[in-house]
Amino acid sequence: MIYVCWYILKALKYPNLFSGVNSKTKLINDLIEENKEVKLLTTNEEVKSLISYMKSKKPYLNPSLSIRNLSVEVKMNSRDLSILINQNLNQHFFDFINKYRIIEAMNILKNPAKKELTVLEILYEVGFNSKSSFNTGFTSTQFKKKELHLSS
Repeated sequence: MIYVCWYILKALKYPNLFSGVNSKTKLINDLIEENKEVKLLTTNEEVKSLISYMKSKKPYLNPSLSIRNLSVEVKMNSRDLSILINQNLNQHFFDFINKYRIIEAMNILKNPAKKELTVLEILYEVGFNSKSSFNTGFTSTQFKKKELHLSS
């Protein structure tokens, strides 16, 4: 309360003290909200761009793909890419990459023309380094048998 009275007395004694203050200055909360809206639009575009890149260029086929490699490919800072994946897609980097690998492997497993490939060959083809990384809720051999049976 003392500070408020002090400012009022100063303003009365020195009227030019607040002459440079713009009455149309926005509150910090308004600026933060505007920034959030702009960031949200930017983030949505970045997510769409990343997903489009993943589908078209298929970088996940590279078994040694790292967040650093991918960030260079998509021309984004690796920290920003990690945040984009974690916060906007609710996934960790390797879960994000493995999702695309699993989809690719399932498509190959469904393909009757590739029925001669072993499950291990398919896993290596889609970028996995080991069989244990490939997890669909049931074994890939069971999945392959089921899909070949359905396509017959």
